[in-house]
Amino acid sequence: MRSDAVKKGVDRAPQRSLLRASGLTDEDMEKPFIGIANSWNNVVPGHVHLDRLVEEVRKGVLEAGGVPLIFGVPAVCDGVAMGHSGMRYSLVSREVISDCVEIMVQAHQMDGWVGVTNCDKITPGMLMAAGRLDIPTVILTGGPMEPGELDGRPLDLQSVFEALGANKAGRMSKEEVLRIERHACPGEGACSGLFTANSMACLTEAMGLSLTGCGSMLATDPRKKELARNSGRRAVELVEEGLTARGIVRKGSFLNAIVLDMAIGGSSNTALHIPAIAADFGIEIDLSTFDKVSRRIPHLTSIKPSGPYYMKDFDAAGGVPGMLSRLLDDLSDEMTVNGCSIRDVARRATVRDEEVIRPRDRPFHEEGGIAVLYGNLAPKGSVVKQAAVAPEVMRFKGKAKVFDSEQRAIEAISDHLIGPGDVVVIRYEGPKGAPGMPEMLSPTSLIAGMGLSNSVALITDGRFSGATRGPCIGHVSPEAFDKGPLAAVLDGDEIHIDIPGRKLELRISERELKERLAKVEVVDRHPTGVLAKYRRLVGEASTGAICR
Repeated sequence: MRSDAVKKGVDRAPQRSLLRASGLTDEDMEKPFIGIANSWNNVVPGHVHLDRLVEEVRKGVLEAGGVPLIFGVPAVCDGVAMGHSGMRYSLVSREVISDCVEIMVQAHQMDGWVGVTNCDKITPGMLMAAGRLDIPTVILTGGPMEPGELDGRPLDLQSVFEALGANKAGRMSKEEVLRIERHACPGEGACSGLFTANSMACLTEAMGLSLTGCGSMLATDPRKKELARNSGRRAVELVEEGLTARGIVRKGSFLNAIVLDMAIGGSSNTALHIPAIAADFGIEIDLSTFDKVSRRIPHLTSIKPSGPYYMKDFDAAGGVPGMLSRLLDDLSDEMTVNGCSIRDVARRATVRDEEVIRPRDRPFHEEGGIAVLYGNLAPKGSVVKQAAVAPEVMRFKGKAKVFDSEQRAIEAISDHLIGPGDVVVIRYEGPKGAPGMPEMLSPTSLIAGMGLSNSVALITDGRFSGATRGPCIGHVSPEAFDKGPLAAVLDGDEIHIDIPGRKLELRISERELKERLAKVEVVDRHPTGVLAKYRRLVGEASTGAICR
C-alpha cells in the first residue's frame, strides 16, 4: 500500500507516533488509509449538509476495513460571489481545490480517497485532482436543492436575479422581489436547475467516478446517506482491487460525459471544465469535440433554465441512468466505480416519465445543448448554451454596445441604455483580463427580467452562469487582454451571430481589424495576490483555462 511509506518499518516510528496522536491504533497501521476531501462549510447552501454525508462516508470506510482521514478544502458560492469583484476568485478556486487535494493526499501517502463536493468549481477541482493522483477515487456530489415555491409556482435562484430585472423595468415592486428572495432557495443543495453544479455532478456520474444515481439525487433525499456510506465502502474495495482513477476514466469516459451533456443541455461551463479535467488525466479534449457531439446528439430533456423542469423532476424521471438508457448506442463501454461498465448501468436503467426524458425520436431540440461558434470575432472559438436560446434569435444581427467591465454593463442595463437589437459586448473579463473569468448572471438576468432576452445578445471573453438563457456567447478566444479581436470592437459595429451556422462575425474588413488591434491599449487592473499569480499561470478559455 502507498501508505506503507508513512507507517511501515522501524524507520517510520516518528510518523506512526504522530498518527497515534491523531487517534490511530496498531490495528489501523495494517489498513488502507482513505482520505475524505470535505468541502463542507456553512457559507455555501450546496455544502451546508456535507458534514452529514462525510460522516456516512467515514462509517463506510470503517465498515470496509479502511482508516478514514478527513481534511477540508475551500468552496466558493458563485451565487453569493456574483456581480462584484468576489466573482474573480471563483474559477481560481478550481485550481486551489485541486492543489489542496493533491497536497493532502500526496503528503500523507493515502491509498485512496473520496471527494465530497457539490458546487461549480469544487467538483471540477476534485476531478482534476483525481486525474493527477491516479489512485482509487470515488466522487460523492451532495445533490440538488429542492425548488422553492411561491403562490403555487416553482422558483429558483435565477428567479431572484430575473426579478431584479423586472423591478428595474418597473414591472415588479421591491416588495415582490423580497417575497421571491425569501422563497426561491428553500434549503440545502446545489441550485435546483441544471446550472453548472448539477451539470458537473451528472457528468461525473457519466465519467464513471460516482456511484449510480448520485448526480441527480436530491440533497434532501433519504437515500443520499446510504449512497455516501456505499461510496466510503467502495473506496476501500477499489484499493483492494487496485483500480485507480485512470484505470476507470479514459478518453471514452470523457466522450460519454459530453454525450450526456448534450442530451441534458448542461451548462456552457462544462466546455471549460471538461478539457481541464481531461488534461490532468493526460487526455486531450478540445472545443471542437463538444460541437461534433452536439451535432449528432439531440437534446432530450428541458431543465431550468432552458425549460420548465427542475432537477427534482429529472431525478424522478430516471436521472442520469435513465438518460443514459436513451443514449446506449452512443456510449463507449467504459468502466465505472460501481465495478460494471457504463453501458451496463444504461441497460439496467428505466425512464419513468417519457415527457421529462424524451425518446430519441421526439427530442426537445434536434441538436445538443452546447454550440461552439468561430469567426473573425472568435478565431479560437466561443461557447453558447443553444438549448436555452429561443428559435427566433438563433440568428441575430445587431449593433455593438461595448463595455470594458461587467459592472459598467450592469449599470447601462439598469439605466435602460440597452434596447432591442443591441449586442452587449463585455470584455477584459477573460481568464487573464479579469483576472479569473467571472460568471455573469447579473447582466443576463437583468436583460431577461426586463423582457429583452429574445431581442438583445451578449458576447464576452468571460463566461456565463449555467442559469443563463438567451443568445449569450462566452469564452470568446483569444480574450481582449491578449489583444484578441474583441478588443477592437467599437460602439455601433455590426455583429452577426449564426448559431446554426456556428459563426460569430464582426462586420469589418480584415485590414481594419488589424489596424484597430494595433492601436489597442489593453485594460490592466493590476491584480495582486492570488489573482496576480493566476494571471501568470492561466491559459486560454478555449483550452479550459488551465494553469501551467
